[in-house]
Amino acid sequence: MSYRNKTYVAFASENIKSYRLMEAWRENKHIDFNFYDAHDLNVSRDTSQPETIKRNLRERMKNAKQVVLLGSSDAKRKGSDGASFLAHEVKVLMEFNLPVVVANLDGDRTIDRNFIPTPLLNADYYTVSVSFQPAIIRFALDGYVPAFAAGNKSGPHYYKEEIYTKLGL
Repeated sequence: MSYRNKTYVAFASENIKSYRLMEAWRENKHIDFNFYDAHDLNVSRDTSQPETIKRNLRERMKNAKQVVLLGSSDAKRKGSDGASFLAHEVKVLMEFNLPVVVANLDGDRTIDRNFIPTPLLNADYYTVSVSFQPAIIRFALDGYVPAFAAGNKSGPHYYKEEIYTKLGL
């Protein structure tokens, strides 16, 4: 199961509550969702210098096998600005050629280009967009990540409604 590999969750600081919700899903014995969080490695304090934080982010991502990007307009803005920590994360994930699942925080099940950072779109980087729900995120990490490794697709993708129906969503 791919989703049990080290997973890096990238998000705009405005979306920290959604990241915390993902951690709660992982801890809830009634929800079949688990991931090995790369954020547990190389923790930076809020008082760390930006260079130290960026170095630690790179080290965390070096240990990751896949990325879940919490998709939002804030993620688009910050991931595209070239200066924020999220922009640094986007640059590094592309450098490391990590598979990216975009979890749309508004529940959208299709590609929302207003939620995907511009560098990913400009590079025609192979991503898959899903709604922010544990079952479909897990499905994407299990199915998309191996497809990403095959290297025969590019650009943003999404799952058709039949997949959501099959998952009971």
